[in-house]
Amino acid sequence: MKKLLYITANPKGLEKSKGLQIGETFIETFQAERPDVEVTRLDLFTIDMPAMDAELVSARAKVGGYGVPIDQLEEGERDKLTKMHALAEDFKRYDYYVFVSPVWNLGSPAVLKAYLDNLFVHGKTFAFTPDGPKGYLTGKKGIHIQTRGGIYDHGPMKGLESGDRYLQIALNFLGISMMDTIVAEGFDHFPKQIPEIVAKAKANAISAAKEMAHSTAE
Repeated sequence: MKKLLYITANPKGLEKSKGLQIGETFIETFQAERPDVEVTRLDLFTIDMPAMDAELVSARAKVGGYGVPIDQLEEGERDKLTKMHALAEDFKRYDYYVFVSPVWNLGSPAVLKAYLDNLFVHGKTFAFTPDGPKGYLTGKKGIHIQTRGGIYDHGPMKGLESGDRYLQIALNFLGISMMDTIVAEGFDHFPKQIPEIVAKAKANAISAAKEMAHSTAE
């Protein structure tokens, strides 16, 4: 059975989050098109995941750089590296990925960056080869749904948004084929137009969900 992982990074909940509402439209459409695909939801604000602190950085260096067996690490290092590897292994099980996040302070919520940090495990999700880095998650497809209070596609803020750009770079690095991002922006600039902005994004989500449901990664 094919599997889809629906990853959200918004603590506001479905009733208050326009991004999550757009995401639900995507998931509902995808499931209608592909009822054979198992969907798993992952709220990044509710899971326990290790941060890239001194212990985890040390553990990665010892195991990846010096070949130290995991069972010979210090207890704190071992626990955090084991959790990191478990998150990466779980992520690998899926065929489709849908990320939903807002723009906060020009980027993504910190929990999303923390989650992505846990996916970079040499030998599991990627490897450095004589020909350069190689992502192991090929044959998989992903998409990002992003909401923005400001306007970043033109004007003085153009080019300053870094959340979607980093997510695209990170997942492409791991080998995932990424579809065009679904963006809903300008909520703070045009509060009276919010229903229209959301409706347009939902229409784009429906089209993208159908495309994902009936295509395979390159």
